[in-house]
Amino acid sequence: MGKPTGFIEFNRELPNKRSPKERVGDYKEFVERLAEPTLNQQAARCMNCGVPFCHSGCPLGNIIPEFNDAVYRKSWEEAYEILSATNNFPEFTGRICPAPCESACVLGINQPPVTIEEIEKHIIEIAFDKGFVKAKKSILKTGKKIAVVGAGPAGLAAAAQLNYAGHTVTVYERDDAPGGLLRYGIPDFKLEKWVIDRRVKLMEEEGVIFKCNSNVGVDISINNLLRENNAVILAGGSTIPRNLPVEGRELKGVYFAMEFLKQQNKRVSNKTFSEEPIIATDKHVVVIGGGDTGSDCVGTSNRQGAKSVTQFELMPKPPETRTTNMPWPQYPMLLKTTSSHEEGANRQWAVATKKFIGNEKGELVKLLIVDLEWKTGSDGKAAGFEEIKGSEREIPCDLAFLAMGFLHPQHEGLINQMEVELDERGNVRATEKAFQTNIQKVFTAGDMRRGQSLVVWAISEGRECARKVDEYLMGNSILESKDQSYLMSV
Repeated sequence: MGKPTGFIEFNRELPNKRSPKERVGDYKEFVERLAEPTLNQQAARCMNCGVPFCHSGCPLGNIIPEFNDAVYRKSWEEAYEILSATNNFPEFTGRICPAPCESACVLGINQPPVTIEEIEKHIIEIAFDKGFVKAKKSILKTGKKIAVVGAGPAGLAAAAQLNYAGHTVTVYERDDAPGGLLRYGIPDFKLEKWVIDRRVKLMEEEGVIFKCNSNVGVDISINNLLRENNAVILAGGSTIPRNLPVEGRELKGVYFAMEFLKQQNKRVSNKTFSEEPIIATDKHVVVIGGGDTGSDCVGTSNRQGAKSVTQFELMPKPPETRTTNMPWPQYPMLLKTTSSHEEGANRQWAVATKKFIGNEKGELVKLLIVDLEWKTGSDGKAAGFEEIKGSEREIPCDLAFLAMGFLHPQHEGLINQMEVELDERGNVRATEKAFQTNIQKVFTAGDMRRGQSLVVWAISEGRECARKVDEYLMGNSILESKDQSYLMSV
């Protein structure tokens, strides 16, 4: 590495953020850039560990020690080339990835790990600043046509890769703009939408065709799509949210998290919507679900001026440090305090919602909740719970957001009409090795195949699926696999 003693000399340091009091006044990103000397020091912390477990921690197989070394040497174009060889969209993952690579960092055994995610974000933003990021057009054209259904991260990654391979790629998106949950799920204060627009514009310059407001199976004929293309990739995501079917669920004021988040993202982008507005201003808000989507509801509610924000999690409170059941380099299920939590939230664990209580107008006014006692299995994981007698209580609640994850892709329309096989969880059936459905020319990738997951996994799935489609069409592929990228680095 560039500085073999860097991990001894320098401590982990993250960028400054605007204060919570200031940043809740707008929807702008609030994480500042690291100064170049600090960035240089953080890259220097990457040690010559011999076996870079960060590779296995990263679903994309990013070549992390090598781009850290290039950053240390201030060789920005080299760092960008290394990073972009395995990741089509580091500007997305550098902002919103939970960084499983850092959990696998060897330095993390006894020190805070290398700031891999921040270094990644700085590489791509510096590359854009310096003009290194340019449209890459394939010289060789194969004459093959491919349709990608869904413009989320999996669909975008598959489209980009297949376009590089010389195929003609058209992406169909039922929303009014590409991005999927990047655009209409993740709030702007975590990912401003100009970041997506910048990348989409680049992909258009490279030759990818985008057709938005195009709902395949509704206003786009599936038969025409299959007839006009040599291959079709289904990358529509996992869009059916998990419900909470308890008494009072029908009351006004109980919504799925994405109904709330999508509306606010449209407001920020000055776009209209036909649904009744969901506004948290001066209301008691309860977010049911402790994951990232729930955290996004917390941050958005605070920005809208909620009277109070409470977040419930059914599971018990996670530990703050690794336990014997979460050894390195496994990804640890630890207590996560997000930037939205820093802005204000009453967080409660091991709580179940038993009833939504309304007034005579059918409006939500209270929740009936109960505390839970969890039992622990021999593996240290939660193994069932019981309600704690006498802990039932009512709390004020004007808005309840259900943020309990997603079940599977929407079956009505495209999937049912195409008659692709589903697995036992309701996802489109295809193996991780082939990404091919029971219909020969139809492939699938991302959350639609593997179920609800991370953006970084969606990008990885899109890339790997693209390679299999290229092999299907051409007999072999010029696209690099994740395994090949890893072998090049060792």
